[in-house]
Amino acid sequence: MRAPIGARSYNQVVRWLKYVAAAATVIPIVTVLRLASVSDSGIAAPLLLLDVVLVARFGGTGPALVAAASGALAYSYYFLPPEGFGIEGAEDWIAFITFIVTAVIAGGLASRAERRAAEAQEGRREIERLYQELANAFERASEAEAARRNEQLKAALLDALTHNLRTPLTSIKAAVTALIGAGAWSPVSELSREGRGELLQVIDEESDRLNRFIEGLSTPDRAEPAHPMYLRRVRVEDVVRSGLNRAETVTRDHRVVVSVDETLPALSVDAASITEVIYILLDNASKYAPRGTTITLAAELNDDRHVRLTVSDEGPGIPADLRERVFEKFFRVPSRESHDPHRGGIGLGLPIGRRLVETQAGRIWIETPAAGRGTAVTMTLPVALEPAERPAPLAVAAK
Repeated sequence: MRAPIGARSYNQVVRWLKYVAAAATVIPIVTVLRLASVSDSGIAAPLLLLDVVLVARFGGTGPALVAAASGALAYSYYFLPPEGFGIEGAEDWIAFITFIVTAVIAGGLASRAERRAAEAQEGRREIERLYQELANAFERASEAEAARRNEQLKAALLDALTHNLRTPLTSIKAAVTALIGAGAWSPVSELSREGRGELLQVIDEESDRLNRFIEGLSTPDRAEPAHPMYLRRVRVEDVVRSGLNRAETVTRDHRVVVSVDETLPALSVDAASITEVIYILLDNASKYAPRGTTITLAAELNDDRHVRLTVSDEGPGIPADLRERVFEKFFRVPSRESHDPHRGGIGLGLPIGRRLVETQAGRIWIETPAAGRGTAVTMTLPVALEPAERPAPLAVAAK
């Protein structure tokens, strides 16, 4: 698109003014030299050449050539004898021609250097612009990736919550349906008293399990339980068997080895809570250990006051520097995925398990199994005191 006529005329005027100004730059130099009575061509030539270089630096090639022509005329007229445009000696001709060639070359080089500098500056600005666009593109891509990962995390969290809530609700629903279907409350119920008791026990245990899971979502770490623990004498074999029965569906793809010392003393614990902890540990082991590998549940005497329970697997293991962090809510070991996509964890099982164990004067931690690979989660639980070991009640003096 052509520029308007007025704009073209203005540009032409500006261009001609640049040429006139370039030619006029010689006048101050000649005037100063003439006032100082300097007629030596050896002094005038460098000053006139410097003028050409400066004009080329700020005005470009065309004005530099005009300055060179003006300088050559002034050089010939005022500084080469005889005064005027006549040149007599060969040396003066050589000086005159050398001045012209030097002025043209110096002007051209200075103008070219200025163009290169301008091009380099423009190139830097273009690189900065492209870099900024690239940074903006990366930022937008990062935001999009973060949003995508956030959506994936939300979906995984929702799936895990759904799974953990559905499991006990399914058991409760099945037990209630069986009770209703068998007419449990009618005088001629098809269920025996023992059958009704077992179904009610399932409802009670699964309701407690659901309650503990919800507490794990809402209570802070190391908090005291919302409900009191009912500590009773419990045989180790009984809580181990209960945990294994509850985890039977999640461990069906693994070989489960149980090693329980038959001479172990009874525990002083809340049986339902420890059963839940054993289930959590077996569930975790079956999630992350490859199918067909062995999961070991061992119980042995730790010392005179504690029994040691260990669940070990042959999975990828947990790095030593993360073995405490896995007991933090919602923490998951990076790059450690469940073999079953429908059983992804959300990082609540072990925190809930630790709270249940510690509220019963126990401890739980993670170590490397004796085989050197996999994960071993160990807990110590208090032994029930024998009647003779229990503190005697304080005697009240008769009045």
